[in-house]
Amino acid sequence: MGIKRYELNEAQWERISALLPGKSGDPGRTGSDNRLFVNGCLWVLRSGAHWCDLPERYGKWKTVHRRFSRWCHAGVWERVFEVLAADRDNQYLMIDSTIVRAHQQAASGKRGAKDQALGRSRGGLTTKIHMLADTLGRPVRFIVTAEQVGDCTQAAALLEGQSASAVLADKAYDSNVLRGRIAAMRAEAVIPSNRSRKVIIPHDAEAYRHRNRIERCFNRLKHFRRFATRYDRRKSHFEGFAYLAAIAIWLR
Repeated sequence: MGIKRYELNEAQWERISALLPGKSGDPGRTGSDNRLFVNGCLWVLRSGAHWCDLPERYGKWKTVHRRFSRWCHAGVWERVFEVLAADRDNQYLMIDSTIVRAHQQAASGKRGAKDQALGRSRGGLTTKIHMLADTLGRPVRFIVTAEQVGDCTQAAALLEGQSASAVLADKAYDSNVLRGRIAAMRAEAVIPSNRSRKVIIPHDAEAYRHRNRIERCFNRLKHFRRFATRYDRRKSHFEGFAYLAAIAIWLR
């Protein structure tokens, strides 16, 4: 059987197969065909379909969904992403955020929207994804919050433990606290000054032109429908799909 659209090819599978649980020699139960399972999760991520519409070739949808949930709670997707993202280009780091509309089913169930990174705006339920990207516009770190959480409030956490020659961000991130945090990294803050500043702080306009790469990264990530629209009630499941989409970007 040939490789279906959106499935991992041999080279891509080789890059992550050793990072997944259930290999021969691992403690506990051995995973039955990890590759088929990951491809099934990629199908749901890319199509945005209900789990119950998962094609039969990937196995019983309830089994695949339960396993996806276990891997989310165990941090498997995040660990694979972190290994791939360790090969980043640190000349520039870029910070930005994007808003994701949440489907009404994301607020269904007994627990509703409580503590699940869902906010309410004029357009309805929304979630915000704060992201750090490298020079080439590849995702390096995510933070998922409710829509009303300010961009600048998450910047320090995104930059924690990072190093770079410069940090690029738009004027929403123009704050003295963040500029101080970037200076402590011995990096240059390439951030346009907000109009409210009495004294404008100059920035490297040539370097700032590279910031559109993080915007293009968000565009690529939103080709995955489970990233572009939040259908998952649980924050951990939505984060799992975000990491899986980022893994797919790194495997290209």
